[in-house]
Amino acid sequence: MENSNKPNELGEDDLVDYEEEDDTPVEKPAENGKHSANKGTYVGIHSAGFKDFLLGPELLRAIQDCGFEHPSEVQHECIPQAVLGYDILCQAKSGMGKTAVFVLAALQQLVPVEGEVSAIILGHTRELAYQIAHEIERFSKYLPSIRSAVIYGGVPVKQHKDLLASNPPHIIVGTPGRVKDLIQQKALDVSKVKFFVLDECDKVLDALDMRRDIQQIFMETPHVKQVMMFTATLSKEMRTVAKKFMKDPIEVIVDDETKLTLHGLLQYYVKLTEAEKNRKMADILDALEFNQVVIFVKSVSRAIELNKLLVECNFPSIDIHSNIKQEERIRRYKAFKDFQKRILVATDIFGRGIDIERVNIVINYDMSSSPDSYLHRVGRAGRFGTKGLAISFISSEADSEVLQGVQSRFEVAISELPAKVEQASYMNA
Repeated sequence: MENSNKPNELGEDDLVDYEEEDDTPVEKPAENGKHSANKGTYVGIHSAGFKDFLLGPELLRAIQDCGFEHPSEVQHECIPQAVLGYDILCQAKSGMGKTAVFVLAALQQLVPVEGEVSAIILGHTRELAYQIAHEIERFSKYLPSIRSAVIYGGVPVKQHKDLLASNPPHIIVGTPGRVKDLIQQKALDVSKVKFFVLDECDKVLDALDMRRDIQQIFMETPHVKQVMMFTATLSKEMRTVAKKFMKDPIEVIVDDETKLTLHGLLQYYVKLTEAEKNRKMADILDALEFNQVVIFVKSVSRAIELNKLLVECNFPSIDIHSNIKQEERIRRYKAFKDFQKRILVATDIFGRGIDIERVNIVINYDMSSSPDSYLHRVGRAGRFGTKGLAISFISSEADSEVLQGVQSRFEVAISELPAKVEQASYMNA
């Protein structure tokens, strides 16, 4: 049988798209035993390298190929614990490499057994599952005996069953509904699973139907396994729920709630009427130099109309929202990630967990519904310590209240967009 790391793109027909962000504020954990890293430790940890984590040579070689030299705060705090098999509950801001933590931890410990699924990794959207599978592919480059598959929508169940029967993967990345269905139909055997991971765990556990699916999947896996959960925002309630799945987890909080903002990200607002938004958008895109831009709107219909307008004005734009069929959504996501398009108009379906390295400008055409939603949106730019620019259109009293909430919550001063923004302030050299 030929081994392959390339993820198999499968489907999740009944996945619900969650467009709205959780308004629940993040609670600052206070229990003893949690690990916490604050800004004061940021510079010091950069003296450490990935080689200090006792990772295998195949993983270190793949990390080097990816161009990573120093671990981020969250990687420095989590990886040493994760590779030792401890349960991990991690909250860290967007763009700090949380995905690499659980991918490297699983790959380091996994001993592939033919026909056995050893790891289940679950996320709340198909795009997030696809991205995680891509990271597994990158880091397992020199581990050809480890196979992975990604399970999400649009593909007949028979195709899933054929894959699982003929070329069973050691790692399955998926969304909860289809994974649960395959287990119930006895097509997917999770009785040998050693690693159970939830990414963006608050979104998965907050939606009651997804939480039920997660619970059913979890109960089918062995009692003894490593459980890892990661998120950028975690309320006190969700933290309690998450810990019910875990045994004495190592709690890693990178930056407390007042510091959940992104280093290197310029943030501005523009006060204007609804009718002035399109003209201002065109002016900004004409005036600014950019690699790639994500423009967030509040509804599917507005995404469609704004993208249509931008295309008519000859901007290289594409849109992603929940009304697009799965196969087409993934195609558009890949086109944007591969730099075939430079502007993406999106609803909040794209606001969490999705990592596009070249994005350096985020525009809130419609202001976020909450400070948490704002954080996740602007986290598309300035990821992993790079520079970026976020511009928010403020056209109502509700918009102003969210803006004030963002400034208060994250202790950041957001000023009005100046007539000229220096390119060096948001573009990496």
